[in-house]
Amino acid sequence: METKQHPSKETLETWHNDPSNWKWGFIYYNKQDDRLFPPKRTKVLGWTVNFAKPKSIIAMVGLFVVVLILMKYLKSL
Repeated sequence: METKQHPSKETLETWHNDPSNWKWGFIYYNKQDDRLFPPKRTKVLGWTVNFAKPKSIIAMVGLFVVVLILMKYLKSL
């Protein structure tokens, strides 16, 4: 049985610093990176979505829908 290896911190840092993984300078797109929400290019600003992974896009849309539902619910109180 094959177990999936997690990339090292050095590998993650290399991916993060590689300009070819950033489309237009702010869209993270890396098929090798399995993280749903990697850090933004400027890490202190939070996280972004790895647009190369469909699960990331689904998670982002789901989070957006939950926020919209909560806003509508709280507004009706």
